[in-house]
Amino acid sequence: MQQPHDAGAEQAILSRISQMVADEKALRDMLAGSDSDGAEERGRLTALEHELDQCWDLLRQRRALSEAGEDPGAAKVRPSSTVEGYRS
Repeated sequence: MQQPHDAGAEQAILSRISQMVADEKALRDMLAGSDSDGAEERGRLTALEHELDQCWDLLRQRRALSEAGEDPGAAKVRPSSTVEGYRS
């Protein structure tokens, strides 16, 4: 995901997250109601989950930088392999 650099960056990230959550729900519903093995849909769902995690991470970075009085635009999209390794 490319990070927006304008003043509405947080809103753009939140809009992207909302769209991905809707896509995720649609894919899960499709898989639940399907008799096929759904391999392609599961692959799309996994990729979507990873991108969604990256977006949430970017949003958290931006908010933390802002709260620390730093430029939220300095936040960077981290690789999925990094974000997926975090523990809650």
